[in-house]
Amino acid sequence: MQKKKSNLRCKVFRAAVFCTLAIASTGATGDQFGVQFAGGVADHDVKKEDLGLVWDPGLIWWEIGGYHFTLVGEAHVAYWDIQEDRAAHPNIWEFGLTPLFRFIKSSGWVRPYIEAGAGVRMLSHVRETGDRTFSSSFQFAEIVGVGAQFGSRQQYQAGFRFQHLSNAGLEHPNPGINFSEVYLQYNF
Repeated sequence: MQKKKSNLRCKVFRAAVFCTLAIASTGATGDQFGVQFAGGVADHDVKKEDLGLVWDPGLIWWEIGGYHFTLVGEAHVAYWDIQEDRAAHPNIWEFGLTPLFRFIKSSGWVRPYIEAGAGVRMLSHVRETGDRTFSSSFQFAEIVGVGAQFGSRQQYQAGFRFQHLSNAGLEHPNPGINFSEVYLQYNF
């Protein structure tokens, strides 16, 4: 049974990667789009694999000491692997959109940045364990992170993020969950 779930998870993840790459390659012009792969962990023995499609419209404002602010949009599909013995749903899918503000170095081969954003998420299941539930599939996601963009065309990015998901008290209980994630991104 576990092997079937693992094979299904692998097939769904591969299909999502293929669809993301196909969509990105048809509409990409001049480093506007990127594909992001992330992995993370959370409390309660939860591991997360995340696939994101990133859009950078090229907005630049408030040039300050060789840095500037910009805005990027991200769409995500993530898979939670809950390792607890009493997991009600050991496999939870997360879908969401997040706009992120970045303060990034304006030039150079390596361009460090800090980022923050808030978005929305939908979960495939709300019950993590018998005594831990999110109450609603609709969640908010707050993100803060650091990273760097690099390469001859600035086509690569790597970073670390802290992400908090909760329903902001719209329904109770509202335990929330905190993820620490590392990500790699390729910009077309």
